[in-house]
Amino acid sequence: MTAHGAPDGPGGGPTDAERQVAAVFRAEHGRAVAILTRQLGDLGVAEEAVQEAFVVALRRWPTDGVPPSPAGWILTTARHRAIDHLRRESSRADRHAQAALLHARDEPPEVGPVQDDRLRLVFTCCHPALAVPAQVALTLRLLGGLTTAEIAHAFLVPEPTMAQRIVRAKAKIRDARIPYRVPRDEDLPDRLTGVLAVVYLVFTTGHTAVAGDSLVREDLCAEAIRLGRLLVELMPDEPEALGLLALMLLVDSRRATRVGPDGLVLLADQDRSRWDTAEIAEGQALVRRCLRRGRPGPYQVQAAIQAVHADAPTAAATDWRQVVALYDQLLVLAPSPVVSLNRAVAVAEVDGPAAGLALVDDLPLTRFHVFHAVRADLLRRLGRSAEAADEYAAAIAATDNAAERAHLTRTRDTLPPPTPAAGAESVSSG
Repeated sequence: MTAHGAPDGPGGGPTDAERQVAAVFRAEHGRAVAILTRQLGDLGVAEEAVQEAFVVALRRWPTDGVPPSPAGWILTTARHRAIDHLRRESSRADRHAQAALLHARDEPPEVGPVQDDRLRLVFTCCHPALAVPAQVALTLRLLGGLTTAEIAHAFLVPEPTMAQRIVRAKAKIRDARIPYRVPRDEDLPDRLTGVLAVVYLVFTTGHTAVAGDSLVREDLCAEAIRLGRLLVELMPDEPEALGLLALMLLVDSRRATRVGPDGLVLLADQDRSRWDTAEIAEGQALVRRCLRRGRPGPYQVQAAIQAVHADAPTAAATDWRQVVALYDQLLVLAPSPVVSLNRAVAVAEVDGPAAGLALVDDLPLTRFHVFHAVRADLLRRLGRSAEAADEYAAAIAATDNAAERAHLTRTRDTLPPPTPAAGAESVSSG
């Protein structure tokens, strides 16, 4: 089975049981891997056992029926599979298997400041011994259940490169016996950067799914926000944890308006009356808490940018000069080509599409579909329709998300004939 779905049924589409397996996978994969890792003490065996349990579910549920507690069934089946595997390996004098089997038989009591298996899994994956890209990739694999191909697409690297990165990270965790726990208070600062990056990328991967028919994976967005709340609980005086939670809430407040009958709806075209006012109020309150601390960081600045959008009653009322100023600050704190791309979008709203295009053209983001989409829109606004069509084609080829492809295709197909100038419209995707 895939990370998000099930194989087709006899009539060409998935059966009800197969759809149920896919839904349980999306909701429970990360939790099952996290719980089993705690019970067994072996992350690799836990992940393999959970995958096997879902394969068994695909085989049995269509004929036996969906069990009363699907998540419990998956976890029990995975645990039995893992223990059987460990017994076989331990009989061949595998010391790791022996240790894991002993761990499974005599699980220690819960300890630590946060009793949450998935947060422990994030901290395990974010050990300083691992490079940050490996930390993020491994967490997306284990917590989000994404395929290696999807993670490679999100990182803009070839799939074999990502596969090697994930394998090496899991081996390092196993061989170095990195503990499955939230670290002590004095160790938290060394993990914070990686943990925040991982939670943010879990959210962004859910906000715009790298593949599939749906624009959003709501399960990943909800899980990232849940983890963000736990991090604020764990580190209430850490402004970047507050900033990250604020950022996710403000972006998530627009979720219900991002897709319409014809697919993706750009920020400028969204019905702002349908934005989640409770999430906006909470996010803006968190931004104000951050400002009072006077210790700005990248997540706080990004949250402030989203707060500017949330403040505007209409797209035309957006304070784009303030957005540009905030992106200037973000470039100082966390310079990257993607930040420069977003800044160029804001500059185009202040100084016109030609100014934005001049900034975009020098960015090394040709494998990133949003780069081509932004460039296409700026060219469209300048009346350079033939060049815009080529850029839309490049953006379509570079994304596997059906909602984005539909929007880009529709926009390309309605390009006007080349003219000296064209109307202005925000390219922000919301």
